[in-house]
Amino acid sequence: MIQHTIEPIQKSFYDIVEKIVKHKIHPTNVFSGAKNVVKPIKPQNVKLNKIYNENCLDTMAKMQDNFIDMTITSPPYDDMRSYTGNTFNEFESIAKELYRVTKNGGVVVWVVGDQTINGNETGTSFKHALYFKEVGFNLFDTMIYLKPPRGAVGSNKTYWQTFEYMFVFSKGQPKTINLLRDRENKDERDGDTSTKRLRDGSLLKQKRGGYSKYGRRTNVWEYLIGKGHSASDKIAYEHPAIFPEKLAQDHILSWSKKNDIVYDPFMGSGTTAKMAILNERKYVGSELSRKYCEIAEKRIKYL
Repeated sequence: MIQHTIEPIQKSFYDIVEKIVKHKIHPTNVFSGAKNVVKPIKPQNVKLNKIYNENCLDTMAKMQDNFIDMTITSPPYDDMRSYTGNTFNEFESIAKELYRVTKNGGVVVWVVGDQTINGNETGTSFKHALYFKEVGFNLFDTMIYLKPPRGAVGSNKTYWQTFEYMFVFSKGQPKTINLLRDRENKDERDGDTSTKRLRDGSLLKQKRGGYSKYGRRTNVWEYLIGKGHSASDKIAYEHPAIFPEKLAQDHILSWSKKNDIVYDPFMGSGTTAKMAILNERKYVGSELSRKYCEIAEKRIKYL
C-alpha cells in the first residue's frame, strides 16, 4: 500500500521538475490553486530609453512582472481631444497591466479630469480612482493640478474649471518618498525657550522648536500653462495638450530615485521622457501616433 502511494507522488514530482527545466518556469509559479495550471515566466522584451509607437497594452505585454518603478501620465480621458483619431476605451485592461508591471512599492501618477456634458460631469476621474483601488493599488494621495484661468473655459452657469486630479497610486507603501520642500514659511523663526508654570507654582524651562524658511508643499500644485510655460522647447507645442515639464519633473523627483525606470503609457510629445533624462532616470514610453513619436524623439535628441 505504501509503495502504491509513493510511486504516483514521485512521478508527479518528476513531471513538475521536467516542466520547470524544459519550459523555464519559476518553481513558485508551478501551481496557482488550480490543478495542473502552469504559469511561465514572461520574457523581458522591452528596451529602456525607448518610445514604442504602439498601444501601451502591446508595450506592457513585453514587460515582466514588477518591472516599472514609476508611471506618470495623463490619458486622453472622455475623448475630449481626438489625438489624431485615437480614442481611450481600454482603461480597465490598462489599469490591470499597470498593476502587474509595477514593482512593489512603485507609484502610478494618473492625471485626469472630467468633461461636463449637458450640465452633468462624467465622473471619469472618480471611476478611474476606484478601479485602480479595485485592481490592488493603494490611493496614496489625491492631489490637485491647478491651472490659472485662461480663455473661455466651461459653462457660464458654473464656476470656472481650472484643475485636474493627480491621483497618486502605490503598489503597497511607496518605496521612495522625497517630499519637495519649497513652500515658504511665513512664520519662519529659530528655536527658543519658553517657560511653563507647573501645578506646584514652579516654572519649567522648555525648548520650543523653530520653523525653517521652507516647508513641505501642500498637495495642490499650480503651474502656468501655454506657450513659454508648459515646455522650454517650441516643437512641443505641435501637440494639442502639452504635459507641463515642471509637473512631470516634480512627480519624478517625489516618487523615484536616480536610475529608476519611469513609464508613460500615453507619451504624447515626450515630456516624461525628457524630464526622466534630465533627472537621471531611465524611461519607457508608448504612443500610438507616429507624429507625436517624432516630436518626442526630436525633443530628446536636442537635449
